[in-house]
Amino acid sequence: MTILQIDSSILGDGSVSRGLTAQAARRWAAATGGTIVHRDLGAAPIDHLTGAAAVASRTPDADRTPEQTALAAADEAVLAEFLAADVVIIGAPMYNFSISSQLKAWIDRIAVAGKTFRYTEAGPEGLAGGKKVILVSSRGGVYSEGPAAAMDHQESYLRTVLGFLGVTDIEIVRAEAVNFGPDQRAKAIADAEAVIQGALPLAA
Repeated sequence: MTILQIDSSILGDGSVSRGLTAQAARRWAAATGGTIVHRDLGAAPIDHLTGAAAVASRTPDADRTPEQTALAAADEAVLAEFLAADVVIIGAPMYNFSISSQLKAWIDRIAVAGKTFRYTEAGPEGLAGGKKVILVSSRGGVYSEGPAAAMDHQESYLRTVLGFLGVTDIEIVRAEAVNFGPDQRAKAIADAEAVIQGALPLAA
């Protein structure tokens, strides 16, 4: 089993999501004997999608310039890594009600027509099913319920785009209200750790 751990926080050691993704990855590896592949989008960000990269991906191999070959190879490596994973653990802190731009750049490389989804006469069809995704969500406020729930474009977006790719087995580990003071931060992290230590091994 291959476990792909994705971190997208820009906060380094100050990140809540990073500690939780590491725990989840270790737990799954211990429960399944799997191998962890780690991609740190904060420390080594993927370039944001450009017109040049889009053209390179659509150009036949034999017709690519050296620059296009390099662009396409980098993008294909990211996609291959995702497709090879059985379990994907995504650290996704909420930034301004959505996800980090680093995580969006990664999504732009795995959402590829003909590889992870396709359009048919009956509509779009996801091609990347059969994976389990553990979404490690960290939030400064409370967005899972109450008046701010309508402002959640983080978990809702990730569920939508992953579902579009055919991934429906999604489990959320959530640390919420981490900016409401040190006591609430500690409680949020402890609650998320309890989910990792309890529910995830059973799922494995």
